[in-house]
Amino acid sequence: MTPETSAILLVENSPLQTGPNPFRGGGVLGRLLRLLPQSKRARTSMRNSLYGAAEYVALPLGMLLATPLLLRHLGLAQFGIWMLASAAITSSNLISTGFGDAALKYASMYRTDSKRFENTLRVNLTINLALGATLALLLWCGAPYAAGSIFKITAGLRGDAIAAFRIGSLILLLRCIEGVLIGALRSHERYGPAVQISIASRSAIVLAACFLVWRGHGIVAIMAATLCAVAISVVVQMIVVRVQIARIKLIPSFDRTAFKEVFSFGGFSWLQAVAGCVFNQADRLLVGALLGASSVGYYSVCVQAAQPIHGLLAAGLHFLFPHLSARLSTAPTAQLRGVVASVFRVNVIAAIILCLAVVIFSKLILRLWMGPAFAAQAWMVLSIIALSFGFLSLNVTAHYALLALAHVRLVALLNLLGGAAMLVAMLLLAPRFGLAGAAAGRLLYGPITLLLYGRLHKALSPTSAENSSAFGQLAVSGTESR
Repeated sequence: MTPETSAILLVENSPLQTGPNPFRGGGVLGRLLRLLPQSKRARTSMRNSLYGAAEYVALPLGMLLATPLLLRHLGLAQFGIWMLASAAITSSNLISTGFGDAALKYASMYRTDSKRFENTLRVNLTINLALGATLALLLWCGAPYAAGSIFKITAGLRGDAIAAFRIGSLILLLRCIEGVLIGALRSHERYGPAVQISIASRSAIVLAACFLVWRGHGIVAIMAATLCAVAISVVVQMIVVRVQIARIKLIPSFDRTAFKEVFSFGGFSWLQAVAGCVFNQADRLLVGALLGASSVGYYSVCVQAAQPIHGLLAAGLHFLFPHLSARLSTAPTAQLRGVVASVFRVNVIAAIILCLAVVIFSKLILRLWMGPAFAAQAWMVLSIIALSFGFLSLNVTAHYALLALAHVRLVALLNLLGGAAMLVAMLLLAPRFGLAGAAAGRLLYGPITLLLYGRLHKALSPTSAENSSAFGQLAVSGTESR
């Protein structure tokens, strides 16, 4: 429902829409049938939204189906090593590609200026590779220490663990390159090819893992197959970029103007990415320190079950970021306000539906997934955590719109403030109220980030637009991010 409705509402103020306003009367299905044949923008927005949501669910769904087979053949220890290596790659990749939002913003703005577009991508590649190479080197050199001292892996599996982490460091470098290519396609609002390649690559990794363990191979073979799949994905993404976008010479370079733009904006988005990695682990560590290891198990499962409330909306509405970035200098302000308001309405409706579904059926969800005993212990915790993700998911529209308007500093600072407030509240409430108190501490994060809408309302108000003459200059100069 969310992607289709989003596409419908975006056309309300589209310059490609002609004739009387079709939004006066009629249901959602009727609007969809009327608008899709008339507006290319509506069809593009709907496809991008669907592709974003599909990419979000593809890997978790595949892993959910494959986990029983993998656990049975690998054993808990090797499966755990795989999860640790994957987590190390994912966290490092988020940090090393933290400048991706900045590159996506400026690449979207300059997609009709081939020189500046290419300079933006090449600077992004330079930054990604510099950060990625540093983290990859740390992962390679620190693999023996991590396997022996940090994770205390048994001697019989320590060699495999070291090899897995080192292969992971190579995968990390490839992911840094892939991120730039995906950004190039998304900057032109072409989510389809990038998502299709990504889903095919991730599906191939899961299928290869199942085949390899069935044939008696272990974690090292799985990581080697993952490296091959990611390498092929990078090559295919590069071919698609050359065919659909331009014959870009994607080599590291340093253009002073492009670097200043990307770095001034991306420094805050990078800080937010780092903080996100910290917050995603700190809450579990806090629960473990205050309530014990078994509580971490209950808490982690509940977070995993509730996270799609925010994740699906963030993935499905991501197209709003490049869409607004590309139109800032050409579209009237009233049109931008209409687009943002329409997407916000969809955001709120979808957030309420997803949140209430998990809150109301939390006991049923856990009973079917984890069993009656687990459900009896954790259903209330899941309901509270689902409510916290519901509040957080309400900020998606403001988050992407303010990034497009170059208000990245406020976005980063409010997210940092929300994360810090969450940890402090958990620290105070968990000792007194147990897991329910820890879950309740998360309720502060979302409402704090909703303060973004105050700035967004002011930035898109008619008075603000008239005084500043247009948003194109604000976006290019990145005044707020400086």
